[in-house]
Amino acid sequence: MTVRDGAEAGASGGAELMDGIYRWQRHVYDATRKYYLLGRDRLIDEIAPPPGGTVLELGCGTARNLVLAARRHPQARFFGIDISAQMLESARGSIRRAGLEGRVHVAQGDATAFDTEALFGVARFDRVFFSYSLSMIPPWREALVAGAGALAPGGGVHLVDFGMMEAWPGLLRAPFRAWLAAFHVTPRAELGEALAACAAAVGGKASFRRLHGGYAVIGDLKAGVARS
Repeated sequence: MTVRDGAEAGASGGAELMDGIYRWQRHVYDATRKYYLLGRDRLIDEIAPPPGGTVLELGCGTARNLVLAARRHPQARFFGIDISAQMLESARGSIRRAGLEGRVHVAQGDATAFDTEALFGVARFDRVFFSYSLSMIPPWREALVAGAGALAPGGGVHLVDFGMMEAWPGLLRAPFRAWLAAFHVTPRAELGEALAACAAAVGGKASFRRLHGGYAVIGDLKAGVARS
């Protein structure tokens, strides 16, 4: 088996796993997740794309974030990739009901290896964001690198995800972590360091903050303007 064959097999397995998880959950996903996926609306405000800009979400799920972001930033175009065909079925329905089919586009793809020029006709993006997706992507570092690699010069990556709950008592932290693990969710202890490394690789800088006692983290990087 070649490296490419192995990557394709991994992506196929990931798609089957996510489809299995979300085949039924997608119908109640947005109604239930709003209570504990904290910081998503703050991220949507902070992406602030330039006029006429392009924004890519990696792991777009039901397109909840894309729809809200398109309404919040009407001057930009939005694109999303998700590995789950089941979630994309819900995403396309949400986009259609919102009347945003001309500005929001989604496609199936692997967050660690994608070709947005082939999928959307767009090679580089002014903003790339991850919303509670890196904790569900086993090769999450590769996804973060791929997101940074998709930036236009001076563009930015934004992320929000579960944190390590540093300020929370162990009696609460341990069962919550176990509950997340049941849904194949793993908070990334090294996320801040990985974001800083990505920023250095694209000649930029990063910031990283903890929210609600470390329940969630929110971060961003800005690429240098001299990107090739």
